[in-house]
Amino acid sequence: MKILCIHPDLGIGGAERLMIDVGLSLKRIGQDVKFVTSYHDPKRCFPETIDGSLEVKVSANWFPRSICGHFYALCAYLRMIILAFSVVIQSKICDSNSFDLVICDLVSAQIPFLKWLYKFIHGKPLRVIFYCHHPDQLLTQKHSLIRSVYRFPLNWLEEVTTGMADRILVNSDYTASVFRSTFHSLTKVDIKVLYPICNFGSLDMPVKDKLSDTKIPSDNSTVFLSINRYERKKGLSLCIEAFAVVKKQLKSRDEEIPYCHLIVAGGYDDRLRENVEYYQELVNLAAKLGVDKEVTFLKSPSDERKRALIHRCTALVYTPQDEHFGIVPLEAMFLQTPVIACNSGGPLETVKDGLTGFLCDPMAESFARAMLKFVDDRGLSRKMGKKGRRHVLKEFSSRTFDEHLLAVIQEQ
Repeated sequence: MKILCIHPDLGIGGAERLMIDVGLSLKRIGQDVKFVTSYHDPKRCFPETIDGSLEVKVSANWFPRSICGHFYALCAYLRMIILAFSVVIQSKICDSNSFDLVICDLVSAQIPFLKWLYKFIHGKPLRVIFYCHHPDQLLTQKHSLIRSVYRFPLNWLEEVTTGMADRILVNSDYTASVFRSTFHSLTKVDIKVLYPICNFGSLDMPVKDKLSDTKIPSDNSTVFLSINRYERKKGLSLCIEAFAVVKKQLKSRDEEIPYCHLIVAGGYDDRLRENVEYYQELVNLAAKLGVDKEVTFLKSPSDERKRALIHRCTALVYTPQDEHFGIVPLEAMFLQTPVIACNSGGPLETVKDGLTGFLCDPMAESFARAMLKFVDDRGLSRKMGKKGRRHVLKEFSSRTFDEHLLAVIQEQ
């Protein structure tokens, strides 16, 4: 079967990682897979999109991402509609560009255009699978009446076009519940949970990066790590505030103060104003709280560096609230690193509280209590890490993912 995977922007992020894993899984089960995207930067992407593992083609990248710094959502929808026309027309012109099934995610606006144009040109229906990571309308803050009016038709379009997919997948039970509560006209639509997985092969590769070009301590100091995009919704300020509480409590003790360090690493795109602004806000916050000398900020670390960071750290501090799923906690647990996360969203389905990490209220004091446990018990990280790896291998294996995905694409 020839399968086309469509993703808006093949950069570095959880959604991108998941779609790449979908593509790799399809290849493992013997399918012919190609990717089409409206943007792909070889300097800011996952290696599988440039090393030949996956074939990637860029289309509709000439259309602007915004209009005078505004209307990002509208432009994204239009870009994907233009992309849909392009790939269907090319599938008619050149047989090498043909496809039998489309799997897309994030943006659903192109679905009806894919289906209608494909049937008009090829004379047969096209099956489309939509992987919903989270309703797009919930990712947008409506601060004003004008913005609400602007979003209203886009929200309607998202719901209608999502419902036109032949099969809808979601990445967690949490996302399934959000899907039901958001898209009221789709409450009776059958949806299936397909949990993301870790790319075990790449994660198990030897770590060559010694982090020698950073100020990260190389001794047995307690090191906490946060990995997330520099976006406000990821709540990165929480890990800095919690770290400051940890430092304050350690100083209040009548004993030698153990050295602790915090690494804040995440996807950063200087084209995005929020990334630029939020990064500076976090740097300023660390300085304000007096921990700037013990906090290292890293922008868009490579896969190899990310593995090195996870191997080096004592525990991963994962701060997003109501996260759709969250692949980073899985990667950390697979690499035998315990996870401290919010007690909501995806981590409720992936982190076993008290066994592979700790689930906390989204407050600095709550996170700090969990972090201090690793400072006080130097063996706790290793104990929880071993349990975390076993948990991930049992519940989130690539074999299970392949079997579930194969069942989905073979549906009639």
